[in-house]
Amino acid sequence: MIAGIMNLSSSPHAMPVTPVDDGDAAPAPTATGQRATPVRQNPDLLAFATLVWNRFRRNPIFWLGIIALVAPTLYDVASRGWGTDQAAHAPIVFATAIWIFARSARRAAIVAVPPKAWAAALALAPPLLLYIAARVTGLMEVRGLAAYLAVVAVLYAVGGARTLGVLWFPILYSIFLIPIPDTFVDIATQPVKLGISKAVVGLLSNLGLPVATSGVSIYIGQFELLIAAACAGLNSLISLTAIGSFYVYLRHNASWRYTLLLIMMIFPIAVFANFLRVMILVLLTYYAGEAVAQGFLHEAAGLFMFVVSVLTIFLIDKVLTMIGTRMGWMTA
Repeated sequence: MIAGIMNLSSSPHAMPVTPVDDGDAAPAPTATGQRATPVRQNPDLLAFATLVWNRFRRNPIFWLGIIALVAPTLYDVASRGWGTDQAAHAPIVFATAIWIFARSARRAAIVAVPPKAWAAALALAPPLLLYIAARVTGLMEVRGLAAYLAVVAVLYAVGGARTLGVLWFPILYSIFLIPIPDTFVDIATQPVKLGISKAVVGLLSNLGLPVATSGVSIYIGQFELLIAAACAGLNSLISLTAIGSFYVYLRHNASWRYTLLLIMMIFPIAVFANFLRVMILVLLTYYAGEAVAQGFLHEAAGLFMFVVSVLTIFLIDKVLTMIGTRMGWMTA
């Protein structure tokens, strides 16, 4: 049989064999010696849609159950929280997370090795129990966490641990969709608010301004300003972390070490930006009045400092990339 095939391919009357394009190989040369350009239709999205459809056909009841669990939770979280300042980044994270999943679907499908049924069931049981408890207690934050863990368990059931390894970044990136409990916000922002108020008062008092502080309240002249949770930088910290992580993923091919390094720098950037924001608002209140400081300029100052923080992240990344390239431990 092998000899027959070899003779057939070497015969002058044999039909030309058209090679199969595997998506990565170079196009075959034509009769004129030029290479033909293959027509492609967004292979990442196509591979992602094909993978999802094939898995759905194998066990539609299982997938419909997951959709019934995740879809209402996502709708409730979006309708209640995405319109607030605390979760203003969530719509962008949701859209980009879907794109990253689609972009990584082909590699995830190649390495997929589904686990045994008992292992998949064991991974899915805790999120389901947590979801039931969240439904009973009415805790939206716990319900969102349970739905997130259920999706991760489903990905494990579909492709195994190797698939989770390929999808590590979109999985961790999707954490930003989970709403943060108000109790945690209060606990996390209290020391930051105290630190910012003391730093602002200390700087302005050295400049000779009549300013004092009591807890998270700042007194300047006849005015009193209360440092809110938003001024502590938690909202901007979460948004900056999401944007910075996505930026590193696109620019540096999802290097988790470099992503972690840049995320560690985001916190001081966000705190310093909000320190400048509070100081600007205090000065506006003292010189222009409370009506001016709490009006349009209040929101404009926050937006301006957020843009400055994003540009600072880009600048730090540029500097680190140049240093890493020269030292040889990083490619440009």
